[in-house]
Amino acid sequence: MTLKAQSGPGRRITAPPKSAFRLAAWIASLLCACLLTAVADNRVSAQPAAERAILLLDVKGAIGFVTAEQLAKALQRAAATGAPVLVVRLDTPGGLLSSTREMIHAILASPVPVIMYVAPNGSRAASAGTYLMYASHVAAMAPSTHLGAATPVSLSPGGFPGAPPQQPPQQKPSEIEKDKQPASDATTMERKVVNDAVAYIRSLAELRGRNADWAEKAVREAATLTASAALKERVVDAIAKDVDDLLSQIDGRKITTTAGEVRLETKGRAIVELKPDWKAQLMTVIADPNVALILMMIGIYGILFEFWHPGAVVPGVIGGICLIVALTALSVLPVNYAGLALLLLGIALMVAEAFAPSFGILGLGGIAAFAIGALFLFDPDQSDIPISASWQVVAGLTAFSAAFFAGILGLAVRARQRPVRTGAEEMIGSTGEVVHWAEGEGRIQVLGELWAAQSGASLAKGQKVRVVSRTGLTLAVEPST
Repeated sequence: MTLKAQSGPGRRITAPPKSAFRLAAWIASLLCACLLTAVADNRVSAQPAAERAILLLDVKGAIGFVTAEQLAKALQRAAATGAPVLVVRLDTPGGLLSSTREMIHAILASPVPVIMYVAPNGSRAASAGTYLMYASHVAAMAPSTHLGAATPVSLSPGGFPGAPPQQPPQQKPSEIEKDKQPASDATTMERKVVNDAVAYIRSLAELRGRNADWAEKAVREAATLTASAALKERVVDAIAKDVDDLLSQIDGRKITTTAGEVRLETKGRAIVELKPDWKAQLMTVIADPNVALILMMIGIYGILFEFWHPGAVVPGVIGGICLIVALTALSVLPVNYAGLALLLLGIALMVAEAFAPSFGILGLGGIAAFAIGALFLFDPDQSDIPISASWQVVAGLTAFSAAFFAGILGLAVRARQRPVRTGAEEMIGSTGEVVHWAEGEGRIQVLGELWAAQSGASLAKGQKVRVVSRTGLTLAVEPST
């Protein structure tokens, strides 16, 4: 049956085609799916408190940019899903000061309670880890763990470079004599760094109601505590053998976050462990100072080799990729720009030696500058644990650099300077003999072949000529002297 409507004499309007109805049905289905997804999302965010899982994040090894980013993402997810708490299982020797402060700022601003838990047995929360423990809403430790030693790394035994040696106790000057003596720059800087660190950790202790006096002792004297001693000194809130035991112990506690007072409901909840994604795993690998230095050298060598030996392609591609990855790693590491300048100067001197041999003077200077720059490439003052490339890696790269520029790059440069032996370019500069010549053009024999030739000079049969240029199959020649 055909649907029609009269709109005038002899005029008929037919129904829309079936394809239009199908398109409308698809659009309606898509809209319904979007609405159902939105409703489902709302239901997830509005789940009862008893159904919300606890998030667990593992922080192992040195604290750096990747660690700070992982904590920030975990806190965002915890806030988005309404997780009751975020448990951070901690085992660290310390790390970058900037990343530690970023993590503390994120914890202090988090509406979701953060539980720092030093685990498993044998783990530690040293140096920067102690600050994180004091910043957390709840601090806990597993048996056979320890924390402390929060003295800045530049103030470790030996003091600042150039600082005067410490006097034995019986030779210490009196207070009056001490006031009369001007303080050295190293002593003044030491006091400033220590006092700043003490004030920072005491402020965290006062905020969380923990032992501020021991916190100061951890900074000034590098003091440490075992788990049982930390609980006795009111540094931590609980000792738990595992995560389930921890959640049972802290259940019902009242703590204060930026969202206000919160009563923890953690007992018997499901636990979701947050795994690092591929990007975080990759950044963890390349952010190692040794790996970053090796990648940077491969990148520089590959690009230099490609510049001076065009057409190899592979060294240039690999070098470009490695250099970009290395620069990404250096952007999150504490780089000492004086060390970087020395390293690049060393490479430049070794390149100069390959081009203009100077009886080894430029080469030896380049090797020395390269080695010193690599050793001082990373700034240790930006971390509370020693951060630098190992001397074995530096020695290996220095030896490889010397061999590369003295051998491989030198061979490439010498090969580039050799005369052409094949192809059309081989004709340029070759010597030939006139076979026939008339009115500025003729034929010459060169390299055993007859070629058409032109010249502005008067030539005769049997005269020696030199090829100046080539245009197609015609050579431009001049008399050979």
